[in-house]
Amino acid sequence: MKLNWLIAAFSVFSIASAQAAPVAVTFTKVADNVYAYVGEMGDRSKDNYGLNSNHGLIVTDKGAVLIDSGASYTAAKQLESAAAKITKQPIVAVINTGSQDHRWLGNGYFADKGVELIALQRTVETQKKQGAGQIAGLKNTLGEQMEATQAITAKQPIVEDSKRLVIGGTAFELRYFADAHFAGDVTVYLPKTKVLFSGDHVYVDRILGVLPGHSNPKTWRTAVHEMMKAYPQAKVVPGHGKVCDMKKVKAETADYLDYLNDVVGKAAADMGNIDEISAKAKDLPAFKQLSVYDVLHPKNVNSTFLFYEQGN
Repeated sequence: MKLNWLIAAFSVFSIASAQAAPVAVTFTKVADNVYAYVGEMGDRSKDNYGLNSNHGLIVTDKGAVLIDSGASYTAAKQLESAAAKITKQPIVAVINTGSQDHRWLGNGYFADKGVELIALQRTVETQKKQGAGQIAGLKNTLGEQMEATQAITAKQPIVEDSKRLVIGGTAFELRYFADAHFAGDVTVYLPKTKVLFSGDHVYVDRILGVLPGHSNPKTWRTAVHEMMKAYPQAKVVPGHGKVCDMKKVKAETADYLDYLNDVVGKAAADMGNIDEISAKAKDLPAFKQLSVYDVLHPKNVNSTFLFYEQGN
């Protein structure tokens, strides 16, 4: 069941994407020296290089820092080329916000060039467990784009759950709140510009996905609420969707996670009937406008119900 769920979740737009033109990977300005690539809302495909995700570029006095390295060796090259259109500074560091494939499988390309890889120990532990399977799975979608891709992780991961780094005069705050979409998801905050790269804590404009065996809806909800308290005035570059403020984060991520836990999770804990809960949860006006709602929302309800039914 878990495998079928993942295949379905990763194949939402397979037909449409097969007919699409190749994506132009481009960074746009978010704040002074801070840029974001906002990926497509659909599935990974050859045309988007597996980059159906958001990535960051921060230009410092001593080089550029990339937030998340892409889904493959090929995707990493695309991000580097896009960065070169913004700055002549080379990429000197890559920060991983998570362990889902498009967050880190491009690490090897940058490691081969001597670029420093930065990640929390929690994130690296999950990457090491899942890397081989992720590469094998993506070969079915990305084909030759996966050539030379290896599951390369940070050599000296950060043991602490939060860490302040200074690179080229720019401060970066890495922070783990709780396991979210994947175990070990983290955020990266830039205090000077008040820009927050949320990684897969936040989905806006499209519905999030509760993936069996990967996502923890209970701690994900906790992480997002703690993140909102920590950075209430931040400009947010979400894991998926357009750059936004915390008001939108609350409406499209936090409120949805609240619903899944407080309504679906509670029903499961109270030994409710999954068919009845699914029927009641089918049409939610607050969220039905989000992309891929019709496909992923029923699966999220089912996954959350089973999560709580199993005593989690």
